[in-house]
Amino acid sequence: MSELTLDTLVDDGSYAASERARIENQAILDELERKKKARTLAVPTDDNKVKQRLRELGEPITLFGERPPDRRDRLIYVLSQINAARGEDGMQVDEESSEESSEDEVEEFYTPGSLELLEARRAQKRVAQQRIDSKMPLGRIIDIRKKVFAEVKRFAELGSQIGDERPVSLVRFSPNSKYLLTGSWSGNVKLWNVPQCTPVRTYRGHNDRVGGVAWHPEATKSQSEDAVNFVSGAADLAVNLCETPIATMKGHADRIARVAFHPSGKYVASASFDTTWRLWDVNTQKELLLQEGHSKEVFSIEFQNDGALCASGGLDAIGRVWDLRTGRTAMVLDGHVQAIFGISFSPNGYQIATGSGDDTIRIWDMRSLKALYTIPAHMSNVSDVRFFYADELPPNYTPPSSAPDVVMNGTEEAAESNPDVKPADKEEDKVLEEWRYRSGLYFASAGYDGFVKLWSADDWQLLRTLPTDGGKVMSVDLSHDGRMLASGTYNRNFQLFTPDGGI
Repeated sequence: MSELTLDTLVDDGSYAASERARIENQAILDELERKKKARTLAVPTDDNKVKQRLRELGEPITLFGERPPDRRDRLIYVLSQINAARGEDGMQVDEESSEESSEDEVEEFYTPGSLELLEARRAQKRVAQQRIDSKMPLGRIIDIRKKVFAEVKRFAELGSQIGDERPVSLVRFSPNSKYLLTGSWSGNVKLWNVPQCTPVRTYRGHNDRVGGVAWHPEATKSQSEDAVNFVSGAADLAVNLCETPIATMKGHADRIARVAFHPSGKYVASASFDTTWRLWDVNTQKELLLQEGHSKEVFSIEFQNDGALCASGGLDAIGRVWDLRTGRTAMVLDGHVQAIFGISFSPNGYQIATGSGDDTIRIWDMRSLKALYTIPAHMSNVSDVRFFYADELPPNYTPPSSAPDVVMNGTEEAAESNPDVKPADKEEDKVLEEWRYRSGLYFASAGYDGFVKLWSADDWQLLRTLPTDGGKVMSVDLSHDGRMLASGTYNRNFQLFTPDGGI
């Protein structure tokens, strides 16, 4: 027994080396865990509050050459170090500090949503349609994919048009696919007939760079001519509701980038370089929500088609998905290493595409709360991404007067109420089935490398590359009838693309 004890006490150096390695590995793991927790810390975005919090912690309120974003990052680092130390020492978090942190999170990161926003949620119809689509035979799905992707691969340039005297920053098709809106750095918003590309009207409601334009969901369909048809935002800090600017909404403290209409048409969101995005009431032109949460400029903003969620992308390389019913962050899109310039919800409601200055597109899944795929999309900044959203009916489709209302309702209940007729039983039903499945099957991206690209939205593969004459492509959009693609470029042009270069 004594010999065994003696052998176990002999130290040839290997034990000490392995113990050092274990300690070093544990230190690395602890540091990674600290950084992971630091990303979830809720800290103020207001620079004065950041300084106040640093002073309370006994830290210098500013360092030489330190900018506000750097100061906020330092506060996050200090707080994460404190939390890590408390965890190691087994100390309990001070109740007062915990309450203060909780109050800061409520104040800085979310504002309770209104009852109107809760009622605006429209997920039921989409979910019912997805249940029907899930029962589609695999062979039918493959046939539809082959047909759709064959059409997408035939896209070619139809023509190019000088859009303005300065770069065309944004292009968006009208809901009925008959018009195109262009926003320019000259401050002009122009309306064009498509595919003729003839000018219809010029709106001069801004005196600085237009960063975003968006159509009202019912514009050119059921809206009257004197109703609000689109919204625009610009570097003059104004959000304009147009036709003939019906109203101007002001509140942002810095340049406005993208804007978006809520699917209900009752609300407008605007992203700004003042590090916030805001929600406005269309009828009263009042600010409903001022949302902080980004450490740098907010550039992109987009609503989910149900109206329940809103996604924002910032120059801090972070995207956030917000639940409009509560104002809380539903998901953090953390993975890009450069600014997020484009963001788009898939029609399926749970996937999001983001385009970044790191030249990639990331696909996010809200069900698993993580990135599904990273696409090395362009050789330079990805400036815009847009999923294809199909119209309710295919182009030039006339429903037969004798056809039952099964497919048009888009719900399982409607199908069950007509047991003798099921979707795809008739040729016209097959046309509708194919058209509905086409929505969200592909998306487009624009890059500063001078290309527009079309991608499959089920395996994320490249379908078509379209060169432009603009050097930098600043935006892209797909018409709702699936027949056109438009791009806006830095050299003042916009291009129109169609299958086979014709209509």
